Amino acid sequence: MGNDPQTIISNLDWEPGVIHTLEDTGLSSAFVQDMALKVLYLRGQLTGRAVAETMHLPFQGVVSHALDFLKREQMCEIKGAGSLGPASYEYVITTKGMARTRELMERTTYVGPAPVPWEDYIEAIKQQRGRRLSINPITMKKALAHLVLEESVFAKIGPAANSGKSMFLYGPPGNGKTTIAEAIGKMILKEDMYIPYAVEVDGQIIKVYDEINHELVEETPDLGNTSSLSGRKLDARWVRIHRPAIMVGGELTLDGLELKYDTINKYYEAPFQMKANGGMFLIDDFGRQQVRPRDLLNRWIVPMEKNIDFLSLHTGRKIEVPFAVLIVFSTNLPPRDLVDEAFLRRIRHKIEITSPSYEGYREIFKRACQVRNVRYNEQIVRYLLQEYYIKRNQKMRASHPRDILDQLKDIADYLGVEPQLTKEMIDQAADAYFVNL
Repeated sequence: MGNDPQTIISNLDWEPGVIHTLEDTGLSSAFVQDMALKVLYLRGQLTGRAVAETMHLPFQGVVSHALDFLKREQMCEIKGAGSLGPASYEYVITTKGMARTRELMERTTYVGPAPVPWEDYIEAIKQQRGRRLSINPITMKKALAHLVLEESVFAKIGPAANSGKSMFLYGPPGNGKTTIAEAIGKMILKEDMYIPYAVEVDGQIIKVYDEINHELVEETPDLGNTSSLSGRKLDARWVRIHRPAIMVGGELTLDGLELKYDTINKYYEAPFQMKANGGMFLIDDFGRQQVRPRDLLNRWIVPMEKNIDFLSLHTGRKIEVPFAVLIVFSTNLPPRDLVDEAFLRRIRHKIEITSPSYEGYREIFKRACQVRNVRYNEQIVRYLLQEYYIKRNQKMRASHPRDILDQLKDIADYLGVEPQLTKEMIDQAADAYFVNL
């Protein structure tokens, strides 16, 4: 497949530029004027600096010219003059300005950080592909040290993570597929990156930054004060984030992979895979979605092979979007029950996450005891394995030790005693836990 790890790892060689003039923004003077007018319409009387901060653009050389134009056109007026220069002047919208703004709101109600041009966004994603991060057994052991994995599973995960290509994790529930995927993401997505708050294409605005799915590296308290290694004031329309690791589950639909147009506010929300650009996109519980697995996988064929996705605006225009994403599928269902062999071939790495061995189970139990401050007792765990797994032909799962210990602690709390690994308490916990299995 085409997903090269270079599309995922960055050494932060790229930073947003510095804005001195309107030309540096890539936006037209009319666009900036219209945004400034909407800010005054929605927020009332504001200083020039406050208008600029709302738009994440510098006052001097950009917003100041827009406000001067609006004042000359009698769409706003100055209500108060501060002592700190034009940036402290207080502006208020006029009746003429309100009429104009109502027309603008018919096109889009978007107000906030000014968007960056579509071409700048594409170039930024390409530039932040960076260098390849080499992963070897030593780095893998360190990154997955908190997990207990069978050696056969570990041996498959390493090459898959190092390749940076698509992965298909499958196996019984409760063995840590999602946890493994998240650990891989943390290992290979160490560097930060910049994304815009919003982008503009063909006069349409697409919101990219999502405070739910994106984690800020640092706040930018003042306009243009985005810090950089050089100490410059960077374009504040860009925000520095940790590389995204976005996970979706059974709620995913094909519509969630397309641009979502808000018919009321008249702007777009970027789809999941666009928000995940530069990071990882984990489709959990693959096969449990309301859409057929074949249809969902069909949606990824071109992006996975070409590193390019295609999205449609409501105007009918298709736009080409970089697909710089490590895509991971995770499922509890047998792969061949979901898709045929031809489709599976399109996914480079298919890794079965198997149930733990008896030795692995005991190690997981020991670690779970340490986390919960319960003294580990090897004899009791062997008793548990014999009575509740071997005799009952019960399948082991990596999540069982955690769940049984939590059950045991609930019982101990109810009885008002210390949680301990005794036959009596383990019997009560196991009987309650396995009753419906």
